[in-house]
Amino acid sequence: MSRSAIDIHDRSQWPRLLMALPAAAVHEVVDALSSSFTIDDMQLPQSGLGLLKLQDSALGDTYFPGEIPVARARVRVCGSDGVSAEGAALILDDRAKLARSIAILDAVLSAKLPGYQAAVPLLRAGAERIAQQHAERSAMLAATRVNFSLVSSGEENDDD
Repeated sequence: MSRSAIDIHDRSQWPRLLMALPAAAVHEVVDALSSSFTIDDMQLPQSGLGLLKLQDSALGDTYFPGEIPVARARVRVCGSDGVSAEGAALILDDRAKLARSIAILDAVLSAKLPGYQAAVPLLRAGAERIAQQHAERSAMLAATRVNFSLVSSGEENDDD
């Protein structure tokens, strides 16, 4: 597996994959799935600002360079057959509705509830989008490389 390849079966990657897509695509699949499930919010979807905390590498001092948008949600999804699953999402975004949709997909996908196959193409599309972004960034990085072998070795004199 290459460095840029993402395992769509790795649950920890699902929010990242879903965040790479337009929110409307995620909401569309969730809306279609929601009609066949009962969804209970275990924790109300929230959005706000989180304080970014970093540690200085030289002195080990903690500092706070700024705030970042954070949204989170936690849900329980129950099917008509009585099977239930829990899902959660914590995303670096300010859209609580998107966090709730990702939490619903997390529950449906993790328990392979009926209809989960509708969400698998989203994961694949997200992986493709992230791979595309990685390729674009690699191309931009390659374009900025400097070939220092063309620089003179200092034998020439600029006094001319």
